[in-house]
Amino acid sequence: MNRHYLIVDDNRAFAENVGEIVRDLGDEVSVVDGAQRALQLVRLKRYHAVVSDMRMPLMGGAELIREIRQVDPGLPAIVVTAHVGDADLEAARREGLLATLSKPVPIGQLLDLLGAARRDGLAVIVEDDARLSDNLCEALRGRGFAAVTAGSVLETEALAPLRPFAAVADLRVPGGPAGEAMRRLAGRFPGLPILAITGYGDAPPVPCEVLLHKPFDTGALLAALERCHGRAGAPAGLA
Repeated sequence: MNRHYLIVDDNRAFAENVGEIVRDLGDEVSVVDGAQRALQLVRLKRYHAVVSDMRMPLMGGAELIREIRQVDPGLPAIVVTAHVGDADLEAARREGLLATLSKPVPIGQLLDLLGAARRDGLAVIVEDDARLSDNLCEALRGRGFAAVTAGSVLETEALAPLRPFAAVADLRVPGGPAGEAMRRLAGRFPGLPILAITGYGDAPPVPCEVLLHKPFDTGALLAALERCHGRAGAPAGLA
């Protein structure tokens, strides 16, 4: 079944060019040059992914992604920007992006991301080791999953009102006793499958999907996430 993407950019020529490339590969594309029209379309149709420019008149990419989450929490989002250091870009990342790409956009990478993007594929990663967190995000991205990250117990409380299908949580992160971040995740997202990771002998404070000891096999973690996503049951034709 053909996939359908939404591209939002006030540079209409750029957006149409990307759209033409995607259409040539057999998929469908809706192209708009403003956030308000994008929100109208998201209310009418379930897209497989949205690609938004970061800086646009009236409403930028960060705010647009936040608004889209209110309408369609499961929609994968990619932001493209010529301003990598934007504070707004960090705000957009907190919405759980599939990727952030710099302009000029690497078309091959964008096409790979679109082809792999999964609806309802957002995971939470709670890990204070920045390198490990980045590596996990990259591994998830390779499977079409997006991630929103937290590095402390407090940051788990600051997570936006997202709808993750699973969480990967280190049992020891700053801001509380062992397992506190996992306990708060379970309270914030009842029924959320949690994959616990640890470098110690800690026992998870709440039931978990799997307990992996560092250094763990990333393949085993990804397999567990695949099982969680399969149980979540993405609608037919929109996996």
